Amino acid sequence: MGKGGGCVPSKKSPPAVDTGNAPLSISSPTTVAESQRRDIEVPIVTAAKLKILIVFYSMYGHVETLARRMKKGVDGVEGVEAVLFRVPETLSDDVLTKMRAPSKDDEIGEMSSVHELESADGFLFGFPTRYGSMAAQMQAFFDSTSQLWGEQKLAGKPAGFFVSTGTQGGGQETTAWTGITQLAHHGMLFVPIGYTFGAGMFKIEAIRGGSPFGAGVFAGDGTRQPTETELALAEHQGKYMAGVVKKLAQPPC
Repeated sequence: MGKGGGCVPSKKSPPAVDTGNAPLSISSPTTVAESQRRDIEVPIVTAAKLKILIVFYSMYGHVETLARRMKKGVDGVEGVEAVLFRVPETLSDDVLTKMRAPSKDDEIGEMSSVHELESADGFLFGFPTRYGSMAAQMQAFFDSTSQLWGEQKLAGKPAGFFVSTGTQGGGQETTAWTGITQLAHHGMLFVPIGYTFGAGMFKIEAIRGGSPFGAGVFAGDGTRQPTETELALAEHQGKYMAGVVKKLAQPPC
């Protein structure tokens, strides 16, 4: 690294050769005339996009709504894409019916194997609160990653959280905090949004979920839906995480 902070060529690297107008090198046998053509078509190789998995549990749809808007934020960053996944449900259909939980949208698939996490470049985990902690369904999902933990397959990968609580004192921050222990044991990197949302983090004229830990929504008695401000914060978190993932993916000098 030079004093200017930029990358410098390695001393072990071969010197650059000025080929001028030399013809393209063709690996397959060709005639001299063919090798000197200027209109040889060179296949364009498109780099694979970095992948962020948005993995969530949502009983009444509030977390899912944030997840969909978060995906929009991720997909808006060039070179990065998001994939939505539900975690497996642990309650029976009978119990869910009694709790008046709406049916799940089949458009979003359930993560059938935690090994799908291995191919991701980053994560955004979403879950509702249960007495200030993450819902049992999400806890069960993290519990099922023991093999990945044993092999440290997720070590060094960035992850963030977003939540839903019923009330203002229901755990917008503590619920996310309960997820940090999961990341610590996996050796993952917790990426909070801090106050990067700018002035939107300071507005208190209207009810707004979310905290420096990540996006959030207040569900109230279940009938309240995310406001545009809460959704905008979720989209911002998606963009922010995508930017972090891109930086971490840059090759070292």
